[in-house]
Amino acid sequence: MLAELITIGDEILIGQIVDTNSAWMAQQLNLAGIAVKQISSVSDERQHILNALKEASERADIILITGGLGPTKDDVTKTTLAEYFNVGLHTDAEALENVKRIFSRHKGPMLEANIKQAEVLENCITLVNSNGTAPGMWIEHEGKIYVSMPGVPFEMMYLMEELVLPKIKERFSLPSIVHHTILTAGIGESLLADNISLIEDSLPDHIKLAYLPKLGLVRLRLSGKGGDPHQLQSEIASWVLKITNAVSEFVVTEADVTLEKAVLDNMASKGLTLSVAESCTGGYLSHLLTMHAGSSKVFLGGAISYSNQLKESMLNVSEDTLTKFGAVSEETVLAMARGAIKNYASDYSVAISGIAGPDGGTEEKPVGTVWVAVAGKTKTISRKFQFGNKRAQNIERSAVNALSMLHKLVKEEQA
Repeated sequence: MLAELITIGDEILIGQIVDTNSAWMAQQLNLAGIAVKQISSVSDERQHILNALKEASERADIILITGGLGPTKDDVTKTTLAEYFNVGLHTDAEALENVKRIFSRHKGPMLEANIKQAEVLENCITLVNSNGTAPGMWIEHEGKIYVSMPGVPFEMMYLMEELVLPKIKERFSLPSIVHHTILTAGIGESLLADNISLIEDSLPDHIKLAYLPKLGLVRLRLSGKGGDPHQLQSEIASWVLKITNAVSEFVVTEADVTLEKAVLDNMASKGLTLSVAESCTGGYLSHLLTMHAGSSKVFLGGAISYSNQLKESMLNVSEDTLTKFGAVSEETVLAMARGAIKNYASDYSVAISGIAGPDGGTEEKPVGTVWVAVAGKTKTISRKFQFGNKRAQNIERSAVNALSMLHKLVKEEQA
């Protein structure tokens, strides 16, 4: 069973908005056992939409379309679909009642354009949209299924979860698909692949291994397709065990979560607290941590000590240390980490000081030089990194490597 996704709207093609709909739909379809053959974004232009529909029908069994169902003149999806299927439009009574209900709730004037929102294709099954005025449409044509939905994400998600996916599952006998993610840090993609090459070569045909690299991280995703989901889960679990045993030093967690979320969850489970002393990252590490609900169980806060003066006053770094070794040095970053532990009474602390760039470097300490220290219950560790000259990447790499070092020290001390 193959699906194709078509998102319609000039705003996507000019980069005014990011197409999050396709990513979300692809995830949901994959979990349901439906493979996505292709994702396309097309303009609000009749011929472009007609071409996309024709091409999609030659590749896929289910074509999901989002966008272009609004009340304004640039929304041409509905009339173009009517032309493609050679049918007319009619007002759906239930959809019209839904439009009236929404406008009565908001006490706004209902214009003729709003009433026309209730028009649907004559050959469709109407999917009433309780979260908006534009209904979805389910069309079966020449052995293919077409579903047109609004482009507003929360409206599309409602229709997919409540109406479209249940209808697809009811219609077709779909295979089970099981995914298992292993998050690794501190090892590159090539070296990781080399370490598990024999295991990867032994995988059966119905289980695939994917490498999903990011700055400082590599996700390994095992995906299996079969009949009995419990048997499939058990089989994948045995391969996961082989992989994690082979690269145990670099495994952070067996979940599809961010590195900072994995670190927070691990520390929370052990009742540990964390503070930070950030310089060149300017609060980026704190931002990553506090994006997650419940982070306050672990993260106490810390210092964004960009200047030497604040390194002294907020973290007890001595003037002699800064004068002799400089702000970007092992001695300074170790003092920052120890100062955070003492001043903020946390179990662990992370300190980062470096030259993010694009200027400020010297021959001895070029742009991209970063020192990271992690202080724990029994010891403090440090490491020097030499990144490139891209400021944003240097900041992100600094935070990721700091989290990786923190994870390893917590793991070592709590063993």
